[in-house]
Amino acid sequence: MARVAVGGTFDPIHDGHIALLRRAFELGRGGEVIIGLTSDEMARASRTRSVRDFDLRAKTLCSVVRMCFGIEDARVTKIDDQCGPSIYEDFDFIVVSPETLPMAEKINRLRAKRDLKPMKISMIEYQLAQDHVRISSTRISEGKIDTHGKVLSI
Repeated sequence: MARVAVGGTFDPIHDGHIALLRRAFELGRGGEVIIGLTSDEMARASRTRSVRDFDLRAKTLCSVVRMCFGIEDARVTKIDDQCGPSIYEDFDFIVVSPETLPMAEKINRLRAKRDLKPMKISMIEYQLAQDHVRISSTRISEGKIDTHGKVLSI
């Protein structure tokens, strides 16, 4: 039974997030998936756009997991840094995008220093919008695309 880590800000949730979560739940089938959700402080420190508060993001995330994957009790934990529990808890996999791959590699180096086994890194490819540019929460919040990558008329 695998234990899988995946994390992010998840605001707004889009098809790229769904692909990330899908992979995590595939790997964690019969095991456990821990979704690290960035704290308000962490989410807002690195962004120029507004981000909804943690409780609302967590509620929305759980609702999406229930609707898309039929999982009633999603395990969401607040993370205050880029590593979350992945540097001190036992995990078999971490699911990342190309953007977060370097952080997963860093986490495995930190795990090695703590005598923890490395996590297998599962990287999903970016989900592309209709204009062949990756779907991102920033592009959605700027009104360029919708959550499925459809280009919006301006």
